[in-house]
Amino acid sequence: MGWVESIQKAINYMEDHLLDELKMEQIAKEANSSVFHFQRTFAILTNISVADYIRQRRLTLAAQELMNTDNKIIDLSYKYGYDTPEAFTKAFRKQHSITPSEARKKLGKLKSYNRLVIQVSLRGAEPMKYKIVEKESFQVVGVKRTYNCKNGENFQGIPVFWDEVNADGTDNLLFQLNNGTVEGVLGVCVADKDYQENSLIDYWIATTREGDVPEKFLGMEIPASKWVVFEVHGPMPDAMQNTWKQIFSEWFPSNPYEHAGTPELEVYSDGNASSPDYYSEIWIPVK
Repeated sequence: MGWVESIQKAINYMEDHLLDELKMEQIAKEANSSVFHFQRTFAILTNISVADYIRQRRLTLAAQELMNTDNKIIDLSYKYGYDTPEAFTKAFRKQHSITPSEARKKLGKLKSYNRLVIQVSLRGAEPMKYKIVEKESFQVVGVKRTYNCKNGENFQGIPVFWDEVNADGTDNLLFQLNNGTVEGVLGVCVADKDYQENSLIDYWIATTREGDVPEKFLGMEIPASKWVVFEVHGPMPDAMQNTWKQIFSEWFPSNPYEHAGTPELEVYSDGNASSPDYYSEIWIPVK
């Protein structure tokens, strides 16, 4: 099964169980993926998190039921996963800009979020520059934090982590320590192998280094891999985000490779990250 079909299978599962207690581990399992890689790919392709998609779809169906039935608002609150009518009303107003009572009286407009269908984009208008390299295992040293990607903690926490590392000078020190096989400072995502039991990832801000692990830093070995290395040109974070989207929406569907499931790298060069000429890379392990 291709990766597009796998993601669509997971979306179909969510739709078939919208009124049930959906567990992120089971959704990812439908796509034959780890929680982290599924959530990351889903967000890149759709510009929305899995949790937000489920919430928006439930509130869309709730609005339709309000308009077309006489079911009580309190019953709809519980049906669509809210513990109290107050919580349901708050979420409903946030999405639709009107209350459930106002919707029933047809006093405003509603927002409808429709069922997603993943379509492959093979535009090819913007060429992608990449190379395939094979490397033996190598060591990275740096700092790390653990995030729970079930609730989207990684999406909020990782940018804050980078801000702190840039502010306290850790990034400059990592550039100085760099003497390994990959030049630059790295963002490294390491998903927990036992993804059926938890949804944790380690995120490292690190550099490659041969020899000792300096005090106050941690070390980790990146396994020998075949890598596809994509060039990224332009200011952060937009250039990096746009390249990730192009990789998953265009490159993977038109190439025979699969993600190997081992750590992936974002590689940042020393320079002005706001410059239109800034250069960085994305390293994805493939099989």
